[in-house]
Amino acid sequence: MTSAPLDATFRPLTRERPLYASAALVAALIVLAGFAPTYYLKGVFATRDLDALRHVHGAVMTTWFALFFVQARLVATRRIAAHRQVGVVGIFVAMLVVAVGISLGIAAARAGVTPVPGVSPLTFLVLPIGEMFTFSVLFVAAIALRRRAEYHKRLMLLATLAMLAPAFARFPAELVGPGGPVAFFGLTDLVIAGCIAYDSFRNRRMHPAFAAGVAVVVVSQVGRLVISGTPQWMDFAGWLVS
Repeated sequence: MTSAPLDATFRPLTRERPLYASAALVAALIVLAGFAPTYYLKGVFATRDLDALRHVHGAVMTTWFALFFVQARLVATRRIAAHRQVGVVGIFVAMLVVAVGISLGIAAARAGVTPVPGVSPLTFLVLPIGEMFTFSVLFVAAIALRRRAEYHKRLMLLATLAMLAPAFARFPAELVGPGGPVAFFGLTDLVIAGCIAYDSFRNRRMHPAFAAGVAVVVVSQVGRLVISGTPQWMDFAGWLVS
């Protein structure tokens, strides 16, 4: 069987291109706003100094979001060969995202640090671990389907947007409300829903990649909320930080 009939509905790429560069820009601005006081503009806000691991994490995540924007622009300007070449670098950066993200999450829990008041470090650890798992699943799927551009780009978009929760977690409480992780996930899902709505409206249906990918995101979010604080998770988290 061939994928041509399924993908034929989504051939008019000129209508879709603004979505990816625009979403990449919005994601970068959210990250900038969330981490400005503690990372990007920490000198202005006079926040505490960061250790080496946090500097590395900030640099790696900044590189990923910048790279995603560059890749979106390369495709939009039809520089596909360059997009593929940069994609090799992207695989390496993605591995760093996961490795450094997990390492920082464990290190923060070990140090007793949590960005959410009232949530214990071990309980909070489920959020970064789950986030890296979700990113890995979506990213690997996107790479596996790299020859099917309609799937590849949508899965890569979801992999990137699903990592916005930590940025929203650092927004002022008066903006995100008292919902804690539920609010952070909700705001992340709102951005994702906007992208899917635009894409579905332009193409007159939801693409299967978005349907499957958003299911992964939501299941991961709900799953983290369900297992956080359970004896099984606390035992596992305790083992991770030991």
